[in-house]
Amino acid sequence: MTTEFDLGALLAERGAERYELHGRYLNPQLPRMLHTIGFDKVYERGEGAYFWDADGNDYLDMLAGFGVMGLGRHHPVVRKALHDVLDARLADLTRFDCQPLPGLLAEKLLAHSPHLDRVFFGNSGTEAVETALKFARYATGRPRVLYCDHAFHGLTTGSLSVNGESGFRDGFAPLLADTAVPLGDLDALARELRKGDVAALIVEPIQGKGVHEAPPGHLRAAQELLRRHKALLIADEVQTGLGRTGDFYAYQHEDGVEPDLVCVAKALSGGYVPVGATLGKDWIFKKVYSSMDRVLVHSASFGSNAQAMAAGLAVLSVLENDQIVANARATGDLLRSRLAALVDRYELLADVRGRGLMIGIEFGRPRSLKLRSRWAMLQAARKGLFAQMVVVPLLQRHRILTQVSGDHLEVIKLIPPLIIGEAEVDRFVDAFTAVMDDAHSGGGLMWDFGRTLVKQAVANR
Repeated sequence: MTTEFDLGALLAERGAERYELHGRYLNPQLPRMLHTIGFDKVYERGEGAYFWDADGNDYLDMLAGFGVMGLGRHHPVVRKALHDVLDARLADLTRFDCQPLPGLLAEKLLAHSPHLDRVFFGNSGTEAVETALKFARYATGRPRVLYCDHAFHGLTTGSLSVNGESGFRDGFAPLLADTAVPLGDLDALARELRKGDVAALIVEPIQGKGVHEAPPGHLRAAQELLRRHKALLIADEVQTGLGRTGDFYAYQHEDGVEPDLVCVAKALSGGYVPVGATLGKDWIFKKVYSSMDRVLVHSASFGSNAQAMAAGLAVLSVLENDQIVANARATGDLLRSRLAALVDRYELLADVRGRGLMIGIEFGRPRSLKLRSRWAMLQAARKGLFAQMVVVPLLQRHRILTQVSGDHLEVIKLIPPLIIGEAEVDRFVDAFTAVMDDAHSGGGLMWDFGRTLVKQAVANR
């Protein structure tokens, strides 16, 4: 008997219930939040850097699914690879053979990090981090991993232990015994290393939360300190890797930096099949997998599955053949320079920073009395409300999807698909300028919405 299943019919029949279904069966706060800020849109389809609603209106995506959609949505090369691998009907996940696709993808990934030798494939960024933490502890025989204030490395228990944001950690203790150090503080790092129990330092070359970069030369100096104390450097490139910052990996912006372990995920998926990868040195892997008895000491049920490997191979092929990394660098430089030119024009705009197509737009306390009093009203209710006031009209009036870079931060993070060009830069800068003009003109629309956000923030206390 053949079971019939019609996905299109199911979506046609029940798709309109999307927000109700989510509120009833999944995270109840997500639809509530989306309704509150006016983000409860109904997107019908997506392609490249755009979405479309049922009325045919296009929306520019400057969020890329928090970096997952590096090549945009439904890239034809990735789609074809997935069709091909499904049609091939491979004998996948037997658990007791060696299929070719994982080895081929590992080979391609390692070609971009020639100082590394081996790869473990999991299913997400947090799994890639968990793998690195386990491998570092086992390889060094030491228990403690250092991380940076405000870091984000994932939300499973191990990766949460090296998450520098208390809002994510609260209520989930006890966690692993790890220690935070300020980003860029070599003295603090040296103090912890002298205790002799540190396995590794894990660091985002550019922090996703707030888009903060370590000072020039810091990663190399930290690496030298770690090696002197026989500890490892773990680079978390889950969001910054695969071209996001204008180089294949963000740590490559600094000469001489060669991490012992590197974590990647997000864009490697092509936006289709979850995949994470932990790249490392040969001696680390050989120490973890030291005998046949330990062959499955670290594994993942869906790791190295054919669909994920095919998607990853297709993504790397596009990155290499279509000059995507160079485009991210050039387009990012253009976007960042045009936004930076507005800092002197708008007193609410404090800073524009980042690399490639990972850009932070920070807002700050204005000089004029009228704007300062309105700013104080928002800050008293909840830090981060002004940035949300900017995000909402960008979507509602200009059909551009962005979001704040973290809770209680007055920073918008732009991480669009790496395929955008000058047309998308023009559209975003024009829209952002219009929103800033409104915010500085004393007009009521943005500030009326600000009062709504204040009431909501106070009600949630």
